[in-house]
Amino acid sequence: MVAGEASGDLLAGLLLQGLRARWPALTAQGIGGPKMLAQGFETWWPHGKLSIFGYVDALLNLRELLFIRKQLGSRLIADRPDLFIGVDAPDFNFGLEARLRAAGIRTVHFVCPSIWAWRPERIETIRRAADHVLCLFPFEPEILHRAGIGASYVGHPLADAIPMEPPRAAAREALGLAEEGDTVIALLPGSRRSEIQHIAPALIGAARLLARPGRRFVMPVVPGLRGLVEPLLQGADIRLLDGQSHAALAACDLTLVASGTATLEAALFKRPMVIAYRMNALNWWRMKGRGLLPWVGLPNILAREFLVPELIQNDCTPERLAAEAEALLADVPRRAALHARFTQLHELLRQDTAQRAADAIAELLPA
Repeated sequence: MVAGEASGDLLAGLLLQGLRARWPALTAQGIGGPKMLAQGFETWWPHGKLSIFGYVDALLNLRELLFIRKQLGSRLIADRPDLFIGVDAPDFNFGLEARLRAAGIRTVHFVCPSIWAWRPERIETIRRAADHVLCLFPFEPEILHRAGIGASYVGHPLADAIPMEPPRAAAREALGLAEEGDTVIALLPGSRRSEIQHIAPALIGAARLLARPGRRFVMPVVPGLRGLVEPLLQGADIRLLDGQSHAALAACDLTLVASGTATLEAALFKRPMVIAYRMNALNWWRMKGRGLLPWVGLPNILAREFLVPELIQNDCTPERLAAEAEALLADVPRRAALHARFTQLHELLRQDTAQRAADAIAELLPA
């Protein structure tokens, strides 16, 4: 298995739980993070090596990434595993999967790339790389089947892991926050170094504008990146958390959140949100206009409408973020409507993913 960054590690850790329930003697190795390690995974390189976003970051780290992929591929071809599972990280995993598949090793890709949102030409890459794709969203298998690619809808493991009714009081107690009275706003700037650099300053600036008596701000930070965030605070009354993003989402009344998996997590926790994203100017120039959909946030994509505001690149300013947040906080009926829509979304995605994925994988393995 190979999983990059925190979101991939989380998905892979949940998948490993289901695989071990079906095959208790299973051994799993490759590249992974702490959630996978907790399931007995043996990691050969730290998953942080793959925590890269955009063309500029990839170019800066290209030599090391290619070296790791070559070494890993050679080791797997020599070891001949029963199956290789690439978890997200498509730019790294597809090349590796194609090499392994050509060598006769069965390959599964977990998380269909968003070919329905941008880069539809990538479907040819998927065809070469994967024997089967495990899809998180219900509309994806049909797209892949039309291209002759095996695929199964397995739901989203986060929908199984996150309770339908988030434990708000317990989360606040665990974080030392007042159960009632205070308004808690969670700031989630992302798990990549580049996201901290480009997005965190806008979220922190918005928190300064939103500061009022009775408002509390928490910011979960991936372990290892705290040193990047602390200098940005400059006296802002924001409590940094070591990870604990789920506790922060369960405890909060609203979140300012970087586009990505965290937006889906916020929806599953039924929390109103403002979606934010900024990237390197060159990356933005290359990506601008290549999207096939008008939305970037997963809750909006799944709903096919702007349920929650999206502030991207030049619109991602402290002033705009604070204004959208204030509007949500002031609009009680809107927050109630979001809770109802997010509950419907949760029910759609809750499919016992680990069991469904294990069933699909079992079909690919020798009897």
